[in-house]
Amino acid sequence: MALAPPLRRPPRLSPVLPVVAVVALLALPVAPGDDGGAGPADALSALVVLFCAARLLRARRRPLTRTAAVVLGLPVAGVALAALHAVSPGAGLTGLGRYLQVFVLVPAAVLLLVRGRADFRLLAWSFVALAGWQGAVGVHQYVTGTGASYQGQDVRAVGTFGVSDVMGMATVVSLGLVCAVGLALGRSAARERAIALCCALALTVPLALSFSRGAWIATALTLTVQLVLAGPRRAVRAGAAVVAAGVVLVGGLGVGTAMLQERIDSITRVTDAPDQSVTDRYTMWAAAADMWRDRPLTGVGLKGFPEYRDGHASLALSSGSDTEGAGAAYRRQPLLSPHNMYLLVLGEQGLIGLLCLAGGWLALLVCALRGLRRTRTAGGRGLDCALVACGLLVWQLVDFVYADIGGPSTVLTAVCFGLAAWWSLVGADQLASGERPTVPARRGAVAGEAALR
Repeated sequence: MALAPPLRRPPRLSPVLPVVAVVALLALPVAPGDDGGAGPADALSALVVLFCAARLLRARRRPLTRTAAVVLGLPVAGVALAALHAVSPGAGLTGLGRYLQVFVLVPAAVLLLVRGRADFRLLAWSFVALAGWQGAVGVHQYVTGTGASYQGQDVRAVGTFGVSDVMGMATVVSLGLVCAVGLALGRSAARERAIALCCALALTVPLALSFSRGAWIATALTLTVQLVLAGPRRAVRAGAAVVAAGVVLVGGLGVGTAMLQERIDSITRVTDAPDQSVTDRYTMWAAAADMWRDRPLTGVGLKGFPEYRDGHASLALSSGSDTEGAGAAYRRQPLLSPHNMYLLVLGEQGLIGLLCLAGGWLALLVCALRGLRRTRTAGGRGLDCALVACGLLVWQLVDFVYADIGGPSTVLTAVCFGLAAWWSLVGADQLASGERPTVPARRGAVAGEAALR
């Protein structure tokens, strides 16, 4: 009697694929004239949260450790308190849902759906792919003069986000560049590291053409941190490659146009001779700080900045910013936020909200750096994941000095915090203990595997 061949299970799809789909939906174009609110990616992120909850109920296991529950749940207290003091019940509920989506629910879902370092790398590469697509669209806009208006010319690269979210492409490209550099500095296969390095060098072009000073500063600081964390020798080699690429792009290919040079020079003139956009930003920062001084503990309530802005801002604040191009007609866009996440939280949620929100971010960063140190004793295993997680966290925390949440690209911020949370609270511990990632399984499957053993 012939022996029957052993039965093989069909390969299971990774549960992180719905999160990859959320990232992929950000490649769709935003309709011209859109107000920059929630989009298809935000709707899918809500379904991802429900999918994660269904998996947890089916597996019948405790979803989060105590540490993870405390770190991810810290923002809830401050946001809920600020929602009670909102200017209206509708504004309170809308703001509460947005903050919970970006800083609690979606990050927790990503943390629970990522099974191991392979899933982490899949999400990181999806960031690089999205950045490549948006960057290619942005470069095409610059070359053909079909981008957003900048200094009277339609040359600003905004990708598919349009003028409603002028910072969207810069955010996507920056995060993709940070992921590519982290993957290139890891201990994976040489071919994968070479591809990641080529992607990182290519993404510097659309990032430059975004004319986003905040994204430039955040990316430069983040890449410096990643290089230092990867080791001095790698930092020197990678720094030399970046300098060589800059010489080729600026000197050989002529990427450094007069407008780009003027934009770079303006970074050093933000205090001596600021332009109107910088003046507006400083004025709104002062207004947010003044709101906090009026209500230091609880702030003015969620979505309260636009309502209280005129009562706290000086006459130097303009009525709005001019937006045009990229398929949209001329529009005067109102200034509804201070473009500083820390001051926005401080003004609307007070000191309690800021301590809860920023305290969770700081805890994630400390745990991520601790996990990075563990890779040294593990022979470099997981170094790419550690560098990507630390890089995403550092970029977000620096960028929040010049920006806040809002627009279709905001859901990518939520996924970033989820990736950082997985490495900080789960991945580093698995690496230290040498455990394989655990995948929730049905009881029958577990019993069958036990019988085979």
